[in-house]
Amino acid sequence: MKLAMLFPGQSSQQIGMGKILCEQFETARRTFQEANEALNDDIQKLCFEGSVEELTKTINSQPAILTASVAAFRVYMEEIAVPPSVMAGHSLGEYTALVCAGSMGFADAVRIVRQRGRFMQEAVPVGSGAMVSVGGIAAETVEEECKAATGSNGKVACISNYNATDQIVISGHKEAIDYLSDKFSQMGANVIPLKVSAPFHCALMQVAAENLNQELRKYTFNDFSCPVIANVDANPYTSKDSIVDILTKQVVKPVRWIETMHWLRDEGIETAIEIGPKPVLKNLMRRDVKEITVYNFGNAYDEATMQNHLNQLRNFKQQINHHGNFMTVINRCLKAAICTKNNNWNNDEYQKGVVEPYRMVRQMQTSLEKSGAEPSLQDVEKALNMLRTVLETKKTPEEIRVKRLEQVFDGTGAKHLFPGF
Repeated sequence: MKLAMLFPGQSSQQIGMGKILCEQFETARRTFQEANEALNDDIQKLCFEGSVEELTKTINSQPAILTASVAAFRVYMEEIAVPPSVMAGHSLGEYTALVCAGSMGFADAVRIVRQRGRFMQEAVPVGSGAMVSVGGIAAETVEEECKAATGSNGKVACISNYNATDQIVISGHKEAIDYLSDKFSQMGANVIPLKVSAPFHCALMQVAAENLNQELRKYTFNDFSCPVIANVDANPYTSKDSIVDILTKQVVKPVRWIETMHWLRDEGIETAIEIGPKPVLKNLMRRDVKEITVYNFGNAYDEATMQNHLNQLRNFKQQINHHGNFMTVINRCLKAAICTKNNNWNNDEYQKGVVEPYRMVRQMQTSLEKSGAEPSLQDVEKALNMLRTVLETKKTPEEIRVKRLEQVFDGTGAKHLFPGF
């Protein structure tokens, strides 16, 4: 089963985040202590008992969220230990993903994001910028209105986050954002001001981007233990050498989260776990990509909830370890057969080589699910042979056939049982 790990960004901060984890797990306590030492500051106290006002300041919220999320990830890897196939983080969460993928040291990341927060806050005086979430109107309309509001008066307004098809975030000068908020509200949109202290991911952050670029060049980065999706283009990083350039661009470019979710879906991700203090990304995923099941961990504020989350993840682990994931292979074969483009318009060939084989395996799948029986080797071979026949009949190019079979087996541990495929 292909698993994605997701990490939230700012606006996910909450007083008390990480406290239950620290009370229960030494790993979490060590993580907070490491952050305290890296910054010569008490991040733990800020998270556990600080004021909302102080925690919301970007210079504080960035290292605080990063620390709470990394602590939760480390506990997850100790307790559950199912490694992800890919990681993605929303804005600040991209740094968390880089840490958890091993390409950025945790202590380095804490220092970097504190400076990132400082650069962002200094780029725009407190109170002169704003960000709001806009729901219920098309992104194209939001884009047009932002362009119209950014004119000769020198005020800036632009889209900073493509979060979901029904949730766009705009960022810029407060006057322009207030004007657009009123206008979008009159158009029937759901407009919600965000609790941030600076307008992120817009042109007003250019000076911050330049300063961050110089800061990033002070550090050494490592190879990735698994792919990490970049916000700026919703594609995986190609190498550690691209980290400085991508994170610099990220400050002034919009977060392409819709495209990130679609990338995960198209790559065959079936399950995601959001690691962080609030289930922000889980809720976004449910809106647009219902095919992916999402769990969450790290957002518990009492012991019972935390244990419930751990039990859900332990059940998930049992499922993916059971019997080589044969049912997963069968399900993926059916999905690949449907989703692959057809290049054969001979109706008779399509009926015999696509419709009929697919129907037989679909009936087999339904029967297995109803009876609760475990698929056999022969059942999986039937599904694989069906997919091979469908791809041949659809005249699918060879490189795509190979990719489809790789996707079918990825993360299941079953490929070695079927050497003919």
